[in-house]
Amino acid sequence: MIASESLSRAELRRLLRQRRRALTPLEQRQAARALYRRLATHALFRRARHIALYLPNDGEIDPRLLLEEARRRGKATYLPVLNPWPRTHMAFQRVRANERLRGNRFGIAEPARNPKNQRKPWALDLILLPLVGFDESGGRLGMGGGFYDRSLAFLRRRSGEHKPRLVGLAHECQKVDHLAQASWDVPLQACVTDSGWYDGAAHCAKRE
Repeated sequence: MIASESLSRAELRRLLRQRRRALTPLEQRQAARALYRRLATHALFRRARHIALYLPNDGEIDPRLLLEEARRRGKATYLPVLNPWPRTHMAFQRVRANERLRGNRFGIAEPARNPKNQRKPWALDLILLPLVGFDESGGRLGMGGGFYDRSLAFLRRRSGEHKPRLVGLAHECQKVDHLAQASWDVPLQACVTDSGWYDGAAHCAKRE
């Protein structure tokens, strides 16, 4: 685990991105299979009908086995799509098997933007989102663009049970001891890695 106190967020982000990019293709495949085993049978995944995921980039842990499993179970699956304006926002758009994807301005594959196929974040059941870093209290360090935080800002005004449930996905090597959270940060209900399941602020515990 990385001690984060002596590092700025930019330094920490750079270090953690280097760590995940250093994983070999075999390690990435093994991590993806371990992630699948932990989530595919979990109640959050089983009960969800509308699930947003992402396509891996920059060494992120790969959730595509979960995407395929969701489709096999008849669930509706969504990917983030960047808005042309304002450029700092994104939407969640339904994606189907064999749909043609294209690279966005960051080189990440996404479906061609179609507002008719988009679903509001609060109408999703589960969002599986990528992490650069995480801690055991549900703290999340992203790439720095703030896309998820802006899309999910409404969750900061709610308490108790709510949708969507937010579960961060990461490699175990991306765990840090503590992440100071800004007022705009949206905490996670849990984080799942290739090695374990970490509940968020309510539990702060790892389940193997």
